[in-house]
Amino acid sequence: MTTARGPFEPRFDELPKEIPIFPLGSALLLPGGRLPLNIFEPRYLAMVRDAVSNPLRLIGMVQPMNDAGSGSLYSLGCAGRISSFQESDDGRILITLMGISRFHLNTAREVEDGYLLADIDWSQFESDLIPQDNADIDRNGLLRVLRHYFDVRGFSVDWEQLESCENERLVTSLSMICPFDEAEKQALLEAPKLEDRAQLLSAILEMAVHAEDEDSRATH
Repeated sequence: MTTARGPFEPRFDELPKEIPIFPLGSALLLPGGRLPLNIFEPRYLAMVRDAVSNPLRLIGMVQPMNDAGSGSLYSLGCAGRISSFQESDDGRILITLMGISRFHLNTAREVEDGYLLADIDWSQFESDLIPQDNADIDRNGLLRVLRHYFDVRGFSVDWEQLESCENERLVTSLSMICPFDEAEKQALLEAPKLEDRAQLLSAILEMAVHAEDEDSRATH
């Protein structure tokens, strides 16, 4: 039996065959990551209402495929547990999703309230529920290219806090918060292991730095 990440996280054998899904471009959720969301559309307010009534409180995040026709979704997404939610006076709900596990999307149907309920397959992702802090990544190389990336983008960052992060949190947080395009975010989601994701993250950062350098030279 797979050990859950924490006392509130589901075990692998507890994961359901159906969950509501939230199609949202450029919003990457990874196992172990935290994703804040501002919910205001009626159908997604209904989705959150229904999700919090379930003991597991799961919602699946899936990116739309913008180049493949209206309504098409990527077949791989990531489910998150609603770890907190707060209602606002203007009718919105602010939630935080804690990434649990990736899944393959089999089919999805629209329910009466307008959101999608999906039949999904977790079978290839049992290891997502296990922390990966001991993963063997090139941490120094990642931080080196990250410094260059932040410098050319003009981003400020608390380097002391960033460098104190354990491997999984470092790779997961950077993958989720950096302003990559949807295809790059999907590729990061689909990386088989944390080591693969760290290598891909470094490559994406290096390509972005190279593109910024080329643009800078072209304007001078």
